[in-house]
Amino acid sequence: MHTCAGCGYFMSYTIKDIAKIAGVSHSTVSRCLNDSPLVSEKTKEKIKKIAKELHFEFNSNARYLSTKKTGTVAVIFPEASNEKFMFSYYLSLMMFDIQAFFEKSSIDCIITTSRNRYTGESNILKVINRKKVDGLIIVHPDVDDDIMKRINSSGIPFIFLHYKPTYKKSEDFNYVTTNHYKGGYLATEFLIKQGLKKIINISIASHINRDLQFEERTDGYKSALKDHGIDEEYIIQGKPNFNFGQEFVKKNVQLIKKSDAIFAQADVIALGLIKALNEQNIRVPDDISVIGYDDLEIGNYVTPALTTIHQPVDEQIFYGCGRMIELMEKKSIEEKMQVIFDPKLIIRDSCIK
Repeated sequence: MHTCAGCGYFMSYTIKDIAKIAGVSHSTVSRCLNDSPLVSEKTKEKIKKIAKELHFEFNSNARYLSTKKTGTVAVIFPEASNEKFMFSYYLSLMMFDIQAFFEKSSIDCIITTSRNRYTGESNILKVINRKKVDGLIIVHPDVDDDIMKRINSSGIPFIFLHYKPTYKKSEDFNYVTTNHYKGGYLATEFLIKQGLKKIINISIASHINRDLQFEERTDGYKSALKDHGIDEEYIIQGKPNFNFGQEFVKKNVQLIKKSDAIFAQADVIALGLIKALNEQNIRVPDDISVIGYDDLEIGNYVTPALTTIHQPVDEQIFYGCGRMIELMEKKSIEEKMQVIFDPKLIIRDSCIK
């Protein structure tokens, strides 16, 4: 729709109008708007420029009927829980970066959670059944058997991002994730090498997160202790938010005073710990060291700046979303891409040196 100068009415332009202005056939215009390889890039640029100037909106339903492609991918996140800050801060950073990646490739995103929080209906099945998308990015630790069977039978390509799939044989799927066992090991070994032995490990309760990453981090913690001849384990099951870190300090002052360090398996917990420790006049890192996990940017701006384990989120998104585009374009379909990135230790000021 476009306003006619001087009359105030809206004019609706069609593919034939664009074809007349460009001096080409309407089928050429259609091919250009569909990014057909049969048309030169120069012609595509010309047609798209005219369409943009006329505020022409290409009919995606018509495109689907002719190409069976929607130009859209769905990104599936876990259901938002009461741990709203954890969800909105860490996963929303991923969400925006994923969306930006696809926008650069002119691919639309439907961002949703696995289930409708009010009806319990599967949003995954909804986008599949309504033929809304060409692919699925699954940023979710636990998709149940029935849903996975429906995804497989639909023929829609999908890839697990950030979380390693827990469904049956993970080697049968495309996924990109982080080596969390190594992350837990790195964090614990670093503390040990600073001469610290009594290390509290705050993990996340399994009923809150049904994925393996926190178990893997704890396994890394245990292995590092064992490899360095330390028998004492202090494993606490917590919640991934600031409040838990603060409440833990208030309720466990005596345990903390007898300990050398705390390994918090989420930066948001670590930041809550540091705030509460300061309020209790327990100095970080002089009295106790604190190390986090995730490498959230905010950790750089607290005092002391947070030592942490960096998850290579940018690399995960680059490889995972790039693979999704290949699958949507029917490239390398049979060969599975399974990438596990190594995390990195980021040394700042919250651990004694």
